[in-house]
Amino acid sequence: MIVERMVQENDSPIATNLLKSNARRPIIAIDGPAGAGKSTIARHLARYFGLLNLETGAMYRAFAFKALNAGVSLEDVPSLLQLSIRTTIHLEPTEQGNLVFLDGVDVTGQLREPAVTDGASRVSVHPQIRSWMVGLQQELGASGGVVMEGRDIGTVVFPHADVKIFLDAAPEVRGLRRYDQLDQTAAAEVQPEEVVRELRARDERDRNRADSPLKAAADAVLLDSTHLTLDEVVSQAETIVVEKLGLQSTASGMSPS
Repeated sequence: MIVERMVQENDSPIATNLLKSNARRPIIAIDGPAGAGKSTIARHLARYFGLLNLETGAMYRAFAFKALNAGVSLEDVPSLLQLSIRTTIHLEPTEQGNLVFLDGVDVTGQLREPAVTDGASRVSVHPQIRSWMVGLQQELGASGGVVMEGRDIGTVVFPHADVKIFLDAAPEVRGLRRYDQLDQTAAAEVQPEEVVRELRARDERDRNRADSPLKAAADAVLLDSTHLTLDEVVSQAETIVVEKLGLQSTASGMSPS
C-alpha cells in the first residue's frame, strides 16, 4: 500500500509566520467518533495554517472498499493482509478535501456509503491491520507539518503531537450529519434512524476494541460540537491551535484567507 503526499499551497499570514518561526513543523491530531466533523475541521485547519491534511479514516475506508469488492471477509485477517500487499492508495489533498485513489481509480464518492464506513470500522479492530496502518501514518507525519485526523492519532500514532483535539457530538447529531453526507441513491435506501443505530454500533466497537480504542488523550482539548454551528467549531479549533502553538501575537487581527 502506498500513500503519496502532495504539499498544499497557502497564502495565509498565519501559515507564513508559522513556517518561519518553527524549525520543525507541528503535528495537529484530531480524534473523535464517526460523524463528529473531523474531516471538515482538519481540512480547514490544514489550509489555514499551511499544513498537509491527512485523513486517516479514508485509508481504512478505501481498504475496506477493496476488501468488500474482492469478496474478502472482513474477519479474515490473513486474507486482508495479503490483500494489502496488492493495494495502492493515493491521497490527493484539495480545497474540498482529500481525493482518494484506489489502485489508480478515484473512489472518493463511494467511501461514505454505509457498508463501506461500517467495513472500515470492522477491519480496524484487527491489531495486525491497525499496526500496519499506524506504521504508514507515522511515516507520513514523521517530519511534521500535518493535520492528521482519526480515532487514535493523539493516543497511539502521535502521542507527542503538538496539538491534540478530541472532537465529539451527541450520537443523534452525528448520525444525522452522516446521513446528510450520503448521495441521493444511498440516502433513498436507508432511513436516518438506521444510520444513527449503525453509528451507535460503530461507537461501541471503536470504544471497546482491545487494540487502540477510541478515547481522548489525557492532554487533548475536548471540543463538543453538539450545540455549535460549523463556524463556531472552526473558530474554537483555530483558537486551540493558536494557543497551543503560542501564536497569539501572530494571529492577532488575522482571519482565514
